[in-house]
Amino acid sequence: MTRLRLALLNAAHDGANTARNFRRELDADLVEFDANAQQLPEHFDFDGVVITGSRSSVYWDEAWIPPLIEWTAEAAERGLPILGVCYGHQVLAEALGGRVGGMDDFEIGYNRVRHRGDDELFAGVGEEFTVFTTHGDAVVDLPPGAELLAENEFGVHAFRKGHTWGVQFHPEYDVETAREVTEGKRERIGDAKVDAVLADISPERYDAACEAKTLFDNFTAYCRRVRDGGDGGAEAEA
Repeated sequence: MTRLRLALLNAAHDGANTARNFRRELDADLVEFDANAQQLPEHFDFDGVVITGSRSSVYWDEAWIPPLIEWTAEAAERGLPILGVCYGHQVLAEALGGRVGGMDDFEIGYNRVRHRGDDELFAGVGEEFTVFTTHGDAVVDLPPGAELLAENEFGVHAFRKGHTWGVQFHPEYDVETAREVTEGKRERIGDAKVDAVLADISPERYDAACEAKTLFDNFTAYCRRVRDGGDGGAEAEA
């Protein structure tokens, strides 16, 4: 079977660690682009697209952000399967006509999320599941025609529109990444909150969050069906 060829649009400022995590979790050949450096594909000849997290906000006035949103919008219009993760989820929402805004709080650590319905991205994942989250922005208006798939008290955690999905949480994180990212938030959220989150990062909590890694297998299976001429699922034309 020919391996999938996915574009990885890496928006992270620690790009090497982020790329490592996605290479580990995605059963595909990844063609990596440094979105921060305004490196984007010059074409759309991929089986799918994954957009990573970032320390940036989609509404910041930075030169690399509008081209990323525009490329994502065109890829979606062309019918490419897309998975946006955290910041990538927010990029996808903006690209499809939704809106992202700053939160009053900051969600960080292992938290519980509920998903609804029977969307194929969440096949094999319990209705309520554990994930690692770290974000101070959220999708406040879903794109027109998008379906809300998951949420918790902090807001939208997953949506789908056509061939595209966004997830606010980080199924790709390992324990090392969770600790590094949390340590980097001391100035933003304070030592007490950081120390509390670090105390909760354990192999047991990581094992619980591994359930959500099933999303990657489900996404790549969807990409294969689309590539091989399948219908891509009942909701693909939504």
